Amino acid sequence: MPMTTTYPEEATDVRTKRQPPYAVILHNDDVNTMQFVIFVLRKVFGYTVEKCLQLMLEAHETGRSVVWTGALEVAELKADQIHSCGPDPGRKDAGAQPLGVTVEPVAG
Repeated sequence: MPMTTTYPEEATDVRTKRQPPYAVILHNDDVNTMQFVIFVLRKVFGYTVEKCLQLMLEAHETGRSVVWTGALEVAELKADQIHSCGPDPGRKDAGAQPLGVTVEPVAG
């Protein structure tokens, strides 16, 4: 009878690697009105007026505010949705521009 040699199975890691979260950052500007910023945040994220006001004030006072975190693809979509709202229609001056947002990896 031939001898059979058995070897232990190699351990394989079958866990799904999680992608790092990304943040949608709202930047302060002196062009768009506070009401327009609140309108856009409500439209894109569905936040309450109170939460939108808090995020907008944070951006106004510190220069930036994290308005959403999650998967990169969704963060990019949310940033595109904000840009697609265009500039504040109440502002007719030449400096009118969409809200400033960036997508950045969350520091960890």
